[in-house]
Amino acid sequence: MTYTIEKVATLVGARRYGTSERSVRWLLTDSRSLCFPEETLFFALRTQQGNGHRYIDDLYHRGVRAFVVDTVPADYETRYGEANFLKVPSPLAALQRLAERHRDEFVGVPVVGITGSNGKTMVKEWLYQLLMAAPQQSGVITRSPRSYNSQIGVPLSVWLMNEQTRIAIFEAGISQPGEMLALHDIIQPTIGVLTCLGAAHQENFRSMEEKCMEKLQLFHDTETIVYPSDNDIVGRCIRRSQYKGTKIGWSRYNEKAPFFVREVREVRDGTATGKTVEYVYRGEEHSFSIPFIDEASVEDAITCAATALCLGLTPEELAERMPRLQPVAMRLEVKEGQRGCILINDSYNSDINSLDIALDFMNRRESSQGLSKTLILSDIFQSGISPESLYTQVSDLVQKRGVKKFIGIGPELAAQADKIQIGHKQFFADVQHFLGSEAFDNLHNELILLKGARNFGFDQISELLEQKVHETILEVNLSAVVSNLNYYRSFIKPDTKMVCMIKADGYGAGAIEIAKTLQDHRVDYLAVAVADEGVALRKAGITANIMVMNPEMTAFKTMFDYDLEPEVYSFRLLSALVKAARKEGITGWPVHIKLDTGMHRLGFNAAEAAEIAELTDQLKRQQAVIPRSVFSHFVGSDSNAFDTFSEEQFRLFDEASRQLQAAFSHKILRHIDNSAGIEHFPQHQLDMCRLGIGLYGINPRTNQTLSTVSTLKTTILQIRRVAAGETVGYSRRGEISRDSMIAAIPIGYADGLNRHLGNRRCHCLVNGQRADYVGNICMDVAMIDVTDIPCKEGDSVEIFGPNLPVTTLSDTLDTIPYEILTGISNRVKRVYFQD
Repeated sequence: MTYTIEKVATLVGARRYGTSERSVRWLLTDSRSLCFPEETLFFALRTQQGNGHRYIDDLYHRGVRAFVVDTVPADYETRYGEANFLKVPSPLAALQRLAERHRDEFVGVPVVGITGSNGKTMVKEWLYQLLMAAPQQSGVITRSPRSYNSQIGVPLSVWLMNEQTRIAIFEAGISQPGEMLALHDIIQPTIGVLTCLGAAHQENFRSMEEKCMEKLQLFHDTETIVYPSDNDIVGRCIRRSQYKGTKIGWSRYNEKAPFFVREVREVRDGTATGKTVEYVYRGEEHSFSIPFIDEASVEDAITCAATALCLGLTPEELAERMPRLQPVAMRLEVKEGQRGCILINDSYNSDINSLDIALDFMNRRESSQGLSKTLILSDIFQSGISPESLYTQVSDLVQKRGVKKFIGIGPELAAQADKIQIGHKQFFADVQHFLGSEAFDNLHNELILLKGARNFGFDQISELLEQKVHETILEVNLSAVVSNLNYYRSFIKPDTKMVCMIKADGYGAGAIEIAKTLQDHRVDYLAVAVADEGVALRKAGITANIMVMNPEMTAFKTMFDYDLEPEVYSFRLLSALVKAARKEGITGWPVHIKLDTGMHRLGFNAAEAAEIAELTDQLKRQQAVIPRSVFSHFVGSDSNAFDTFSEEQFRLFDEASRQLQAAFSHKILRHIDNSAGIEHFPQHQLDMCRLGIGLYGINPRTNQTLSTVSTLKTTILQIRRVAAGETVGYSRRGEISRDSMIAAIPIGYADGLNRHLGNRRCHCLVNGQRADYVGNICMDVAMIDVTDIPCKEGDSVEIFGPNLPVTTLSDTLDTIPYEILTGISNRVKRVYFQD
């Protein structure tokens, strides 16, 4: 739907500056995602991480002419003569208000509002699969893209409703009290769904009851609510809320529940396994089967069943569609491909909104490697609009995102080939015809986005293009990196800069993709250990400032050539660096001065005033280098036991750094807080903070996991029965005390799995259950005890990750998580994804 700028101003109660007539079709809160500037309305949000007003100038020059602001630029008439500025007290509140008024246009459309601690996205996507499986029905099902469930994501989701919407499904997530009311007013659900109540974000609530009552605000005035009635807290809170609509509580124990689950049993059809759910609804017995066996999937499926029945599906339709549910891959995967290609795999669904998100992600993965952008797209089903209009929109999107090659798969795309206005385009009836063509053979040195509906079998394309390596992989969650970054940003002042440590190949996660993500989120500095690490980043297209923490004297020329800023920690290093810079005719090269305040590792002695005076004098007597920052390291900011020593360190640093600053007229950035210090010593944040292990999901103050970034996974190669009294592995160390099932997994100490974890000192997880390492861990293989664990060859094994924290391994080895993370071998493939 399209609104005039005048109509938008009226809806949000804005004062309008500017008179040019504009139509608004797209809402934008992140300047990096701009696609259709001529019809875009930008909301200049102020957050703890940034100020959207800073990007007005850039967006104006890129074609945006409509802005929602809290401060109008003083010279807007001369600098932005064609723009409209809508001034409001809060751009975020205006965004929410606009979405709320947009939602008012769809009275009579069923809207499902989903909340809960876990399972929101799974339930939303499965409901979508169940409801869209009715091709005879006109219209579309509008749903939240991926996990757009925040104060910003929800209004952007609701804005997607249009004239073709017949059902809408939206997620709503909260992290603290007072957030749900705004989301309720935006979504205005007619059916409410509570998935479950768990510990997520509990730190911001005084009790589980308080959190539950906050979530239930979403369901005020809904006609129906679906919820797990076996949860005592949920049941108690619903009674307290005096909910007046229809209550569809599902239960495994209460036969009088509106949706009673009589039995859940596992079924096996050949090698395929699943679960059958027998239930009673409105006094009648029915059943359905799902192709999953884990408990979370069972509960999500029950929630979907109850909700789908409320939306008009019959039990017979439910029984037919449930077995066809597909796994929900809530992420975009980045993988190394063959023939110099990089793959972005989003071959899980295909609709115009998710295509736009995937193209935006692709656009942000550009590098200096010269990879041309290629899109491989399947037919898009049930868009609710004519094929001519749909593929004209697709063409506009791919042109705006700079796609150079378009490969269409499916009869509908082939029929609409003339609508795709890309110079290099080819079309195929199905995946098999594409795989047998020269077009597939000729893919090389390309950034390829795979975007297709599941029934087209795009996994075949991915399988053949993907670089074949070890079955053991390290999954790296780029969204978790951003979450951890924002967690620490929430503790620092808006004007405090951030250095992110990506040395040791990004703590084992892969420095290039981590750096791209951090650059995308505008960190001020990246820090590597040696110059070669910085060179690799520059060659991958990283343009952010890069600090080299341990510069080698043989690498000065390299640092000059690749714009890398060295740390300087000694007079010998300073003298050699100045000499090298003069030889190259360089002046004013930025350096970072390191002071030793108690670590006694590297650095100028901050306790010696004479040494600091000599350092200042030497820096003043030359022009080759210039101090950009001065810093030191806390020895024990992760422990209260060292607070007295830490304060003495800061006193020494404060005095020495002020002495250095007094000698120069330009601003020298001061920084001493590391990950632990950001939280523990907020008074010492100064001009900049350094984020290391915290970025990768470990809170050094508590040794607890924040958002898990790295997950080490492998698979079961073979399972064998080993009788009591036998042994497993080298030197017969793995003694078997009972008849056991022993599995071999393709990971060993050459991959980074420490030998000292063997002989039952530690364990991994198989289908969520503990499996001890048995016997000595070998170079390439380890053996685990899977007795009493339902599993089969090919099943996934978690070495560490969200369900088995890396700290479990480091605690067993009496070491630190850094050692485990950085010890993962390069032969272990890294797979990157974004939630």
